[in-house]
Parts: sequence; C-alpha cells; structure tokens
Amino acid sequence: MCISAFLVISKKDEPSSVLMGRINKNAEWDHIGALNGKRLERFASGWMLPSSHLILFETPEGAARRILREQLGIKNLKLQGPMTFADTSAAHFSGMLNHWDIGFIYTAERDSVPPSDAWDELKFVDVDTLKPDDVVRSQVDVLTYAGKLALK
Repeated sequence: MCISAFLVISKKDEPSSVLMGRINKNAEWDHIGALNGKRLERFASGWMLPSSHLILFETPEGAARRILREQLGIKNLKLQGPMTFADTSAAHFSGMLNHWDIGFIYTAERDSVPPSDAWDELKFVDVDTLKPDDVVRSQVDVLTYAGKLALK
C-alpha cells in the first residue's frame, strides 16, 4: 500500500498549465520523494508532480507542506484540499497484485516557477499536450482526479 500526497499547482489564469518537473537524480529523492535506486532511474526521464509518500505518522497536510519546502523551496502557499482517492490502477505498472494507492491531492495557483535544486527542469506544463507516457508514477490518474484531464 502506498499513501502519498500530490501537489497540483496551476499557473494563475492558465488552469491547464500545471507545475511539473523532471527530477534531478543527484538530489535527496530517497527522502524528499520516497524514490531510491531503480525507481529514481526509471522516473528520471518523465514529468512528475511534486509528490511524496507520507512519512510514518505524518499527516497528509504535513506531507504537502514538506513537499512545498523540500521539493519547491516554498514556505507559504495557500493549498486547497485534500481531494482523496484510493485505487489499484498503478498495480499493473509495478507488477504487484493486491497493491493499493491512497492519495491526497492538494491544489493551488501560482504566478511563477520557484527555483529548486530537486529538479533538472521545473516548469508549468500544458497538460492538454501531454501523452500518458510523458508522465511518471501513474500521475496521469492524479491529474484526472484533480480535474485537469478528461477521463478517457
């Protein structure tokens, strides 16, 4: 079972532009995003939302605030949510049976992209131009749950 928090930060006045990044493999992703070795390599080439598994005893909001600080360098941003979901759709990607994903999605708006060493590239991406394979960690589902993509 994976319990994760996701930030879906839209560009002000451009709701289809969402803050996403390509991870910097030299950053501390084992802590800031619960990615290690093989997973880090596998996810390094695609677009990813700021996100992380929850740390033991961490609240979903606490995780969202940690993601803001550690992945984006943002100390204060008004977050809406959480929207919650539970599904098993990511299990077919990992080859695991009986795997559940429980997620907490927080949304916000922002004018600019913050500087961050956690990402090789961090920008507002027009999600309408993305292909499912462009996005890692089954986060196409997260974008859909957040109302950024139409159900297919």
